Amino acid sequence: MKNQDSKIKLYIISGMGANARVFDNIRFNQQIQPVFIDWLLPKRNEDFHHYISRMAENIDPTEEFYLLGYSFGGILVQEIHKIKPAKCVVILASIQSYREKSCFFIWNRIFPLYYILPLRLFSCRKLLSYVLFGSLKNRKNRKLHQYFSLWHPYYLKWSIRQILNWRGEKQKKVIQILGDKDIVFPLKNSKPDYIIKGATHLFPITKPKEVTAILREIFV
Repeated sequence: MKNQDSKIKLYIISGMGANARVFDNIRFNQQIQPVFIDWLLPKRNEDFHHYISRMAENIDPTEEFYLLGYSFGGILVQEIHKIKPAKCVVILASIQSYREKSCFFIWNRIFPLYYILPLRLFSCRKLLSYVLFGSLKNRKNRKLHQYFSLWHPYYLKWSIRQILNWRGEKQKKVIQILGDKDIVFPLKNSKPDYIIKGATHLFPITKPKEVTAILREIFV
């Protein structure tokens, strides 16, 4: 068995405002050392690239490493990959290019109504449930709140703006995994490397066995 020093680090960023508990039931290969990167609160008027640099500060580019991102975290790991190239990047329930955005995001970029909304509305968890969970009426939403640790209104409004304005293009070494029932980032807009059947945007939580099998195949 490899010791801790010989393991390959896998830096993980969860979904918007989410914590490491999203990955509680996912099991990685023994040679992988998961390292979770917690969300930082953006500074006032901080641009996306500067924020990404801060999120990547503890990543050591002198040694081989992997990147794994869920949802908005998938966008971030792709941007980190540009400044600190990884051996491989995997994105869960996320997009590889701005061209894969749903009509919801496209129309909100053209008509940015979110921009004029007061910050207090971003404290409404029922409203945010749609953005974070893809459902307003999901009875499990209360339980799902345990997976989220950063509900700061400024962070949430700032994050939505970054998703809407993101103009990323497809990169090499990026592997995409999507659920066929995802309404946040619909399958029809992408050509993923892996498709998880019967999976919504929450599949890292609801389909851990399927995710584990795929990630064990990739991160070796």
